[in-house]
Amino acid sequence: MANMHLIPTYKRQPVAFERGDGAWLYDSHGERYLDALSGIAVNALGHSHPALIEAITDQASKLLHTSNLYEIDVQTHLADRLCELSGMDAVFFGNSGSEANEAAIKLARLHGHNRGIDTPVVVVMDSAFHGRTLAALAATGNASAQKGFEPMPEGFIRVPYGDIDAIAELTDRNIAAVHVEPIQGEGGVRVPPTAFLPALRELCDERNWLMMLDEVQTGVGRTGHWFAHQAAGITPDVMCLAKGLGGGVPIGAAVVAGAARELFGPGSHGSTFGGNPLACRAALAVLGTIEKDGLLSHAQAMGDSICEQIDARVGELDHVVEIRGAGLMIGIELTEPCAELVNAARDQGILLNVTAGSVIRLLPPLIIGPAEVERLVDGVCHLIENMTTTQTTQAN
Repeated sequence: MANMHLIPTYKRQPVAFERGDGAWLYDSHGERYLDALSGIAVNALGHSHPALIEAITDQASKLLHTSNLYEIDVQTHLADRLCELSGMDAVFFGNSGSEANEAAIKLARLHGHNRGIDTPVVVVMDSAFHGRTLAALAATGNASAQKGFEPMPEGFIRVPYGDIDAIAELTDRNIAAVHVEPIQGEGGVRVPPTAFLPALRELCDERNWLMMLDEVQTGVGRTGHWFAHQAAGITPDVMCLAKGLGGGVPIGAAVVAGAARELFGPGSHGSTFGGNPLACRAALAVLGTIEKDGLLSHAQAMGDSICEQIDARVGELDHVVEIRGAGLMIGIELTEPCAELVNAARDQGILLNVTAGSVIRLLPPLIIGPAEVERLVDGVCHLIENMTTTQTTQAN
């Protein structure tokens, strides 16, 4: 039931969930739904995972918050773990993906100023999404999201996504960094050419630019690697994380290496709640479970299975443009807008969403199993096949 005292920044669906179990959610009427959205790539371990419950419960019984004015052992352990997994050097913790991206933009400007640039510029991509705070919104390639919030912060140059030549042709001497998603999520699960990230790494090295990757949606096992850029065999200077890192507990992180390592110092950035004991303990439980249960290879196998089965059943239909993604980050692009499929899927007991107007986006939890994959594939294919039936009926 809608609440008149909530600011309506979301167009909410007419369902409220009371509990979850694995890949399933249960609403207030006891109906069961297969969660193929995972809170938009947040619930990496699904719902009510024992390891996450135990970690949160134990930490809550001890200590929730002290402030970053003091040492926080569990925060230090999480930073060590993220650096071990990524091969990077240090971490700043915040509470969200937007905050992680704001930190990255501040790092880019510091890098520029250290190079003697008075007005540093960051190269960003068409159709990018980096968040709703003002600087992150300015970096986002979505005019409708920006509308009404002008003037946008300056200092950004936009180029086509995945076009290394367009970036190489830039001659602005104020460029300090390039900020890009390894796979665009909100932009339609768009995957760049295989050579793009390695070529971008080389270009950034040549021109002394920071290579900054927004892995808020792609990170923490979502694509079958700890971080999506690892499939390209490169390491960025800045990596933004959030979403799946806390398994549902809010946490964001800006992980740095190389030229970005020494940019932040005391007083240059901060976050009251960032990296608090509860969030860090949850994140350690998520990372530990992914490793212990082999969820990277599992996510890759389940993602391959979903794509292969959907392609075999509906890939040749005229209104299916492409099935793409990596691991359990999957997009099915159709030839026409298909927002109505969200409601149709929910009526079938499947939760998914549509992004970029005509792309069905699937982000199931990393723990999804073969039987649930079969249920998901059958439901999604039924929706796509039914579009043909509906179109034919309307045409007649």
